[in-house]
Amino acid sequence: MSLIENLNWRHAVKAYDPTKKVSQEDLNTILESARLAPTSSGLQPFRIIVVENQELKERMVAGALNPEVMRDSSHVLVFAAWDSYSNEKIDQVYDYHTDVRDLPRGRFGSYTDKIKEMYGAQSAEEHFAHTARQTYIALGIALAQAAELKIDTTPAEGFSNEVVDEVLGLRELGLKSVSLLYLGYRDEANDWLSSMKKVRIPMDEFIIKK
Repeated sequence: MSLIENLNWRHAVKAYDPTKKVSQEDLNTILESARLAPTSSGLQPFRIIVVENQELKERMVAGALNPEVMRDSSHVLVFAAWDSYSNEKIDQVYDYHTDVRDLPRGRFGSYTDKIKEMYGAQSAEEHFAHTARQTYIALGIALAQAAELKIDTTPAEGFSNEVVDEVLGLRELGLKSVSLLYLGYRDEANDWLSSMKKVRIPMDEFIIKK
């Protein structure tokens, strides 16, 4: 199927079948698609925490807007962004880039000096606003990849960031949760949205030509 067909197939699932699990192979494919997503300056300033352990999910349920969706999904992917930029983080990423490309470290020093200066003039709140936005690119690509594999998904911002961050120990990692992506297989009998038509704004209204 084409990408458009896959996107027409998917919807934000409202009930999962807890007996059906996403295979490790398919999970790895979804995660790889997210890893390959573009990010500003190639810094990849976020991480994805994969939660399969049911006990951890149960602890996170306390802060979930749709607790049964979280509880019954096969996996919960937590997109968590850096809480701030630092010169050390930037150097670490670019040292890795040059090492992989067999280039001398510091090869991109003139560029990294510019972004260090730019971020150095910003607050930690501005840093997180920027790193958080980067996660949505990867989230969108993961959604599309899952649809290609006919794996159901539910992207979510309706949860307590404080609860998720605490349960997963994200503060100690210099991360803050941004969004969740539930993975699994729909429970047709209880997913009230499954039988409804997909609704989007018409193209002639959605696109504004100048």
